[in-house]
Amino acid sequence: MKRLLSIADLSAKDVEELFGLAAEWKARTKAREARTPLAGYSLALVFEKPSLRTRVTFEVGMAQLGGASVYLAGQDIGLGRRESITDVARNLGRWVDVVAARTFAQATVDDLARHAGIPVVNALSDHEDPCQALADFFTLRERGLDLRHLRLAWIGDGNNVCHSLILLAGLLGTEMVVAVPPGFEPDARVLETARAWGGRVRVTDDVPEAARGADAIYTDVWISMGQEAERERRLEAFSRYQVNDRVVGFAKPAAVVMHCLPAHRGEEITDAVLDGPQSVALDQAENRLHVQKAVLLRLLGKG
Repeated sequence: MKRLLSIADLSAKDVEELFGLAAEWKARTKAREARTPLAGYSLALVFEKPSLRTRVTFEVGMAQLGGASVYLAGQDIGLGRRESITDVARNLGRWVDVVAARTFAQATVDDLARHAGIPVVNALSDHEDPCQALADFFTLRERGLDLRHLRLAWIGDGNNVCHSLILLAGLLGTEMVVAVPPGFEPDARVLETARAWGGRVRVTDDVPEAARGADAIYTDVWISMGQEAERERRLEAFSRYQVNDRVVGFAKPAAVVMHCLPAHRGEEITDAVLDGPQSVALDQAENRLHVQKAVLLRLLGKG
């Protein structure tokens, strides 16, 4: 591993090794076993968008591994405005060992990686969210589910998280059914890539069809950061795509419900489902910490 801009940067072997490393370091963290393989290493967090889970898990993860991190908000560096992306990348490459970038455009994180000369991690862009997808599949694996014989239902917007899940499902052999309103389908190139890898991915506009017999049901917000002007149009388009008790009833009795958070309660998911016994949303959030530690260790040659 040299970078993580997309799930496409990984092989199935990479994913399996990351999951093994994440499980190992999660156990060490729970046992309060102090080890510092990244002592002397530093991480720059370049964030154009605000964050709770992503920022905390990267900062805490780096600290638990013995390294240091510095947080750079959009207004701090004026990425692409006060200073070019190229110049920012080249400077960071002289000071730190790895960059995690949370950007509006995929092109921004790609440009950072092109010019920094050090590993760069996509911590969310408009096109993908690979760390989230890795934490999600790690959560399913941790619960004893066989990823090769798993049916994952995505219900909602064909967005960045959906793209990374589709690619990871294709890489690992997971069946995935995506239920989206017409006009909000995932990128056709992402679907083509996953299918070229042998992925079993289908797209439908029928929620019960997607949820029926699922081992896991996943949803995300209908209105992401930067889409606020589309709020009314999106609320109308997605009104039949809420994950509620009725929708969960189509899945297997032991199915889990997933959400990457933050949630717009009462829109894409009900309180009863998000806070219910089948929800693993907090497990997903916790596992961001451990999976990202594994990513950092691999990228820096310490895992």
